[in-house]
Order: sequence, then C-alpha cells, then structure tokens
Amino acid sequence: MQQSGYKNYLLTLLLLILAFNFMDRLVLGVVLQDIKVDLALNDTQLGFFTGIAFAIFYAVMGVPIARWADRGNRVTIISFTAALWSVAVAMCGAASSFIQLMLIRIGVAVGEAGCQPPALSLISDYFSRAERPRAISLYNLGWPVALVTGYFAGGWLNEWYGWRTTFVIVGLPGLALALLAVLTLREPRRDKLAAAAINPESRRSKNTQPSLREVFVTMRGNAAFRHVLLCLSLSHFFTYGIMQWQPAFFVRSHGLGTGELGTWLAIVYGGGGLLGTFLGGELAWRYAANNERLQMVAIALLYALFGVLTAVVYLSPDKYLAFAALGISAIGGAATNGPIFAATQTLMPPRMRAVSIAVVLFFCNLIGMGLGPLAAGALSDAFQPIFGADSLRYALVVFCPGYFWCAWHLWMASKTVADDVAAVQVEDVSHSAPAIDMPMSKGMRTVP
Repeated sequence: MQQSGYKNYLLTLLLLILAFNFMDRLVLGVVLQDIKVDLALNDTQLGFFTGIAFAIFYAVMGVPIARWADRGNRVTIISFTAALWSVAVAMCGAASSFIQLMLIRIGVAVGEAGCQPPALSLISDYFSRAERPRAISLYNLGWPVALVTGYFAGGWLNEWYGWRTTFVIVGLPGLALALLAVLTLREPRRDKLAAAAINPESRRSKNTQPSLREVFVTMRGNAAFRHVLLCLSLSHFFTYGIMQWQPAFFVRSHGLGTGELGTWLAIVYGGGGLLGTFLGGELAWRYAANNERLQMVAIALLYALFGVLTAVVYLSPDKYLAFAALGISAIGGAATNGPIFAATQTLMPPRMRAVSIAVVLFFCNLIGMGLGPLAAGALSDAFQPIFGADSLRYALVVFCPGYFWCAWHLWMASKTVADDVAAVQVEDVSHSAPAIDMPMSKGMRTVP
C-alpha cells in the first residue's frame, strides 16, 4: 500500500468508526417514542437515560481513556472501545425495563468515550501541521454520514422490524470495524515526535510520560487553548440545547409530521454537514495552512453568522425559509469543526494530545449534552405564561446570541495563537515523515 494510500485508508476507517459511534444516538431519538410505549416509561425517565446519565459517563470516562491513549497503543484502544459500544448498542434491544436500558446505555457511553481522543491523537501523528485541519475535517465527515444514515436507516428499520431489532442491526457492524482496525492499523512510535519539541523544557526521555498535572498546567498556560476550550464548551451548550428541542419546535410551530421532519433534517444536516465539513478542511488547507491565526478569525466570523442564521430559523413564520436558513447554518457550523479541533491538537505536545482533547470533550459533553437541553426546556416552561404555544420558539431564540460569545473567545485566541503554537509545536520534519515508514510498536502488523 502506498504512503498516501495508507493514510487515506486510516482516515476512511476512523471516519466509519466515528459514524457508527454517533449513529446509535440518532437512532435512539428515532425510536424513543416506541421505547416509551413498549417499556411504559415517562418523559422524565427518557430524558434521564438519554441526557445526563449518558453525558456524565461519556464525559468522565473520556479523560482516563485518553490518558491511557497518551501512554498506550491507540489502535488497540480504538478497537477495544468500538467493540464494547457495539455490543452494548446491540444489547439495548434486549432491555425489558428502565433500569436495564439505563445500565446498558451507560455501557454504550463508556465505550463511545474511547473513540475520538485516541483517533484524533493518532491522526495528528500521521499528518503534519499543514495537513492536520484538512485531515481532521475529513475525519469529521463521520458526523454527517451518521446523520444521514441514522435518520433514514433508523426510521425505516424501526418501521419494518421494530426498535429491538433496529439496535441489533445498528450495533453489529461496529464489531467488524473494530476487528478491521486492530488487524490493519498501525501505531506510530511517539518518542521521536516528542523529542523534537521546540520548547526545551518539554524535551524528555523516550520513556517519560507527562503527568496529568503537567498536562493541565500546559493547557492552563496556553492562552489560545483556554479560549478555544471556552468557545467549544459554550457552543456545545447552545447547540445541544437547540438541537435536542429542534424537532419539537418544528412539530409545534410549523405542524410537521415526524416523517416529513426526519426527511428534512436528514437532507439539511446530511447535505449541509458533508459540504461544510469538506469545505472547512479544504479551505483551511489551501488558504490558511500553518496559519492558525487566520483560521481562528475565519471561524469566529462563521460563529457570528451562525448565530444570525439560527435566529432566522426560529423567528421565521415560513417553514421553507426556516429550513433554508438551517441548511446554510449547517454548512457554516460544520465548516468550523475540522480547523478548530485541529487547533486543539496543534496547540499541545504529542504526548498530551489525547488527554487534552478528552478534557475538551469532557466540558463539551457534560456542559452541552448534560445541561443544554435541560436549560432550553426550563426556559420554555418559564416563557409559557407569556408566549403560550410559542414558548419553545422564543426559548431557542434566546440561545442564538450565545454564538457571538463563542466568536469573541476565538477572536481573543487569534491574538496569541501564533506564539502559543510556536511554544509547543513539534518539528514538522518528524511529522512529515511518511506514515508507512514510521517506526511501529512491537507486535504491530504491517499492511500489505
């Protein structure tokens, strides 16, 4: 296999693993009403195991798994956790009570927490600083792939076979991907990468692993990283709060049925997400390679535009205008993912990358997935006496200006990002070495 061919293969396989990692959460939303009827659950129970119970374990377990990834074999971790969550997703179909389903979903959360930190760390070692935004954008195509597949396949499978069989069908492919990963992916050695760090104090022997305290001190001392972390945490809070209630908004305020709504959302988020994710990485690679300052400024402008377009979605009286604005905002929102997550990796030394991204995801998921939907729902209830049936509409409108707050943090990050990158950046000579020629850990298989 050629050098570029192997790296493309690695990205494709990790993309598919990411897609199945996210897909079950979309399918759960599709079949939630059937689960409620079959298991005689109330909305509070549904909200508990889909929201805060899942988010706590997903967020908390990400840090120790990432710590393991920074000192261990990331390919093994990705394969093991993919197998774990795949089995757990399939087991959801066997649940016969709220407690059983909640415990199984906690198992799913623990497994799925092991996907992104080691994968992003692995990609960052295989691709140079200039290539990284584009590579991570391509990896993030897993999100829109999951959106399209999850909404369409989940809906039809549930209609044809029921929610129990749907979970089994959605879970089993992950086992095949886990096996493929452990048999064909290779773990590059990171001692030479870490040894090339520009900051002399970051040089350490090849067997030395930074302590967790050192990782947090490094993150705290990096002004650009702090602002990026705050931006992502806030944006996930507003985005999860909006997206969790978005279907209910269209049903209540525009009178859409769930079938029509699912089709619209799959088109908007699938098409817009695919296009935006591709464009974000491609534009960063072509016009802002190795220029994180320009990337931060561009993403800040996109966040501000996203805030305006999202307000149009919820204030528009016409559903077609609302979906048009939603489609444009989906393109802009997806375009930010690759460059901004690439920045979190570029701003950290190689042996701190998995833990650093786990910290980012910890705050994003705990604050976003755990608290965002709850805050939007509480705000809707508070607005009920004033706006009546439109209380949810105006609750979601209140969230929209929050994206300007996110943009401000990225504007502040742009002021110091060049100096912060210079302080921690690994020499590109090491990172530019072809992936196929990288030394491999003992016992790893070669790809023909």
